Amino acid sequence: MKKIFIIIPLFLGGFLFSQKKPLKKPVKKTAVGEKFNYHDEFKKISDEIMTNGTAYENLGQLTKGIGPRFSATPGYMRAVDWAEKKLKEIGIDMIWKMEAKAPVWIRGKESLQIKTANGDWKNIRMLSFGNSEGTGGKDLTGEIVLINSTSELNAMSVGQLKDKIVFVNLPMDPKIINTSDSYLITAKSKLISASVIAKTGAKALIIRSLTTASDDTPHAKMVYYEPDDRIRIPALSIGVKSADELEKLLKNQKVTAKLNMTAQSKGDTTNPNIIAEIQGKKDSKVIVLGAQLDSWDFGEGAIDDGTGVAQCIEVLRTFKALDLENNHTIRVVFYANSENGGQGREMYAAYVKKKDEKHIFALGTDAGGYSPRGFSLDMSPQRRKQIFEWKNYFLPYGVYDFDQTEAIQDISPLKKMDIPLAELVVDTQRYFDYHHSEQDTFDKVNKRELLLGAVAMTQMIFMIDKNW
Repeated sequence: MKKIFIIIPLFLGGFLFSQKKPLKKPVKKTAVGEKFNYHDEFKKISDEIMTNGTAYENLGQLTKGIGPRFSATPGYMRAVDWAEKKLKEIGIDMIWKMEAKAPVWIRGKESLQIKTANGDWKNIRMLSFGNSEGTGGKDLTGEIVLINSTSELNAMSVGQLKDKIVFVNLPMDPKIINTSDSYLITAKSKLISASVIAKTGAKALIIRSLTTASDDTPHAKMVYYEPDDRIRIPALSIGVKSADELEKLLKNQKVTAKLNMTAQSKGDTTNPNIIAEIQGKKDSKVIVLGAQLDSWDFGEGAIDDGTGVAQCIEVLRTFKALDLENNHTIRVVFYANSENGGQGREMYAAYVKKKDEKHIFALGTDAGGYSPRGFSLDMSPQRRKQIFEWKNYFLPYGVYDFDQTEAIQDISPLKKMDIPLAELVVDTQRYFDYHHSEQDTFDKVNKRELLLGAVAMTQMIFMIDKNW
């Protein structure tokens, strides 16, 4: 998810856009009814989506029809064209593109083999970290050293890891019920930082995949090299079964690894965010919701984040289908380069700041299209209190959790501008079974759960629009 791209500077005296935003029609000041029977309005929204919703069919088209849509690949541009077409089909005429910087990274061929002193070479399934350095297509061979804690790492003497291949078998903590919390805690460990490990003199990093599954499917991770890294070592992940077997071997004997990766970076290009909106009838204040459009290069990206894309389209479709006259502008952003850089979200935040647009609410969805359970509210106590007061309207739809306080998806840069953020909270117990792996496919998504998430999102957008 491979062509050579011409590097395009991101800034040429301002922000780059593939086309200018269409001129808005003059906002017509019309009186909008203040009183609603919200229970009735919620039911109308739910009935429309559960009977006429197209999110599941759209997800199938995106994942099976387009397939992998990694940044800076033809697959991503096909996804852009598809999204624009879908938005037009539901009657949206305000659609534009916003170019964002994207790294051109090519995975290429990759292989990992291990052997004990008396054994033969054995192939191990693996995935390079996104944006990882490769080995130049040459074999990189070294003894594997197991480190499973920061205390072990700190206890190593200078030179003890020099020219070794460090293996970190650090599982997600099963005692943490919220799997997103467990993932983030593990992901933030400096043990799985290529920069930290490189400073020890090690020449490669292997980690146990960050997953709740117990199979042998490797899961990708993004590498972050520090600007002052003199050496950027290759980094890769292996499946859970391989990780546990390798640890057992290392407890009794010396194990050697042979790594070969042709991964390489070829500078930067640009990829567009896709933006669409329904103008407000009362004013031009913006309620924004969004999802990432890109996926990893090896998979369909169904739960991450095709489901979010399909749900966002469904929100706009429902407003159109029910003729729900919105007071404020309701905008959808499909972000570029979320998986291996995050430049799409940074570009959108920079655009909002430069244009000095008034955003009153931002909603993110990137948790897999599972059954909705609530909304994480990253905002002032006063705003949180207002949403708490709507809880009884959401309860009949299984939405009850309004206690979480972090919104960390592509909307997160908007927090710097004091924009209230919210994130759809779902049942994530299965999410990290498939996250960032080739198992993230359309068949893992349940149609009813997907539509219920779209219901909750539309209901929340409706409430914000009518009350803020």
